[in-house]
Amino acid sequence: MANTATIEIDGNKYEFPVVKGSENEVAIDISKLRANTNGVITVDPGFKNTGSCESGITFLDGEKGILRYRGYAIEDLADKVDFLEVAYLLIFGELPTKEQNDKFHDDIKAESAVDEDIKKILDAFPKAAHPMGVISSLTSALTAFNPSSVDVDSEADMYKSVVRILGKMPVLVAWTMRKKQGQPLDYGDNSLGYVENILKMMFSRPNSCYVQNPVLVDALDKLLILHADHEQNCSTSTVRIVGSSHAGLFASLSAGISALWGPLHGGANQAVLEMLQAIQEDGGDTKKYMAKAKDKSDPFRLMGFGHRVYKNFDPRAKIIKKAADQVLHDLGINDPILEIAKGLEKEALEDPYFVDRKLYPNVDFYSGIIYRAMGIPTEMFTVMFAIGRLPGWIAQWREMRLRKEPIGRPRQVYIGATERKFVPVEER
Repeated sequence: MANTATIEIDGNKYEFPVVKGSENEVAIDISKLRANTNGVITVDPGFKNTGSCESGITFLDGEKGILRYRGYAIEDLADKVDFLEVAYLLIFGELPTKEQNDKFHDDIKAESAVDEDIKKILDAFPKAAHPMGVISSLTSALTAFNPSSVDVDSEADMYKSVVRILGKMPVLVAWTMRKKQGQPLDYGDNSLGYVENILKMMFSRPNSCYVQNPVLVDALDKLLILHADHEQNCSTSTVRIVGSSHAGLFASLSAGISALWGPLHGGANQAVLEMLQAIQEDGGDTKKYMAKAKDKSDPFRLMGFGHRVYKNFDPRAKIIKKAADQVLHDLGINDPILEIAKGLEKEALEDPYFVDRKLYPNVDFYSGIIYRAMGIPTEMFTVMFAIGRLPGWIAQWREMRLRKEPIGRPRQVYIGATERKFVPVEER
């Protein structure tokens, strides 16, 4: 393959280098396009064909259904390690040794205490506030309690910031849910593992002893791993572009949480349950809604099926489907909403229309099912996604800063009015 690409504009030819990634991804480096062509730029709405950076964190091949963190297959990681090992891998580049892993767990627990003044900020939100808005605000507020900026060139400083946010985020998430439900806030139990503690803080009651369910612990651990990073998606790109201005880590993470909120991104799992509830309210006829999904003239959209990136299958969905089946079997829940979900899943996996188009249930579909079965409120689904995505955001922010990437500043093609003569107000 040629190591240059030629672009011809108005009869003038310009050459640009071709770069190749470690997995043989090919890209044309147009960083000098505007300078070399006297102002020509590219237009790529949604950045579907534009690489905003070079990254060594996550490899994704949507055509082949491949997802790897730092070279490790997502299937192996979900099966053989826990969420904090994956977090360490993403942020620091290698799986931890046993000594590093034990220290990582202990240091996160040591940083899990949240300043009491954070409760005052939480109390200021009405119960009707959406949890994503609350958690974004609380994450940003952490900047006030940790005013010094993170020195990314200092391993000790970066490590301390990492364990601090990983320690505090589950507490903020649990408090957000409990406030909405009118429950007393739980401070957790440092004798528990990370995922076990998340479940206890969310579901324990002051008048009873919380009993861990290993099936739920395993399912949540896998969900967090599967959501930990996903290359340059909307929220990750947001974290990187906000961080490129040298905004602090907590402020950048807060921006990422806000980006994740949308129903076309992290809010998709909430949208799945809202769709299922709408189907139930309309009589629960799954065949009717599958027919509506196939009718191009019908505005109905089947949420949780297919994926913008994965054109074959979502490898994460294959893993979490097993966990969803185990959760539903273990809990033995008789829930009409979940019955509708299972009906849609069965028809989509057997209907030639969906099979031929590879519109299989994705990770958002199964995560919504699991979270509902666990008893997590629908409006908290995206917040749970944010816990999982946290290490990926941190890793991407750190990589961007260490690579000393320039401030993000996209260009545009102006399509507004050309120069006009000013008209005084009395003459308009």
